[in-house]
Amino acid sequence: VQLQASGGGLVQAGDSLRLSCAVSGGTLSRYLIDWFRQAPGKEREFVASIRWSGGITYYADSLKGRFTISRDKVKNTVYLQMNSLKPEDTAVYYCAAKVLYQDRPFAWGQGTQVTVSS
Repeated sequence: VQLQASGGGLVQAGDSLRLSCAVSGGTLSRYLIDWFRQAPGKEREFVASIRWSGGITYYADSLKGRFTISRDKVKNTVYLQMNSLKPEDTAVYYCAAKVLYQDRPFAWGQGTQVTVSS
């Protein structure tokens, strides 16, 4: 499985941004696609996840209501819509693939930088 994240950039606080993760290869119906982020000097943290089959979504509690994960089965792409962005959302955002019922992703995208200025 290969994942290609894109859509990052420099925005102002309060703006919105949509990240994309193009997924290729593998049996997508067996996977969840996750978004993680890592801010400078901090550990990587879970953001959101979506089951490819069925579209069930999961979110970090602190991000519920501002971030929305979705997928386009025709384009084989997962999106992360981020609204009301805050400077503390500044991080490198990664998408990753995980087999259902496994704890850790087995494949990662290259990351895309999101910078939110105050």
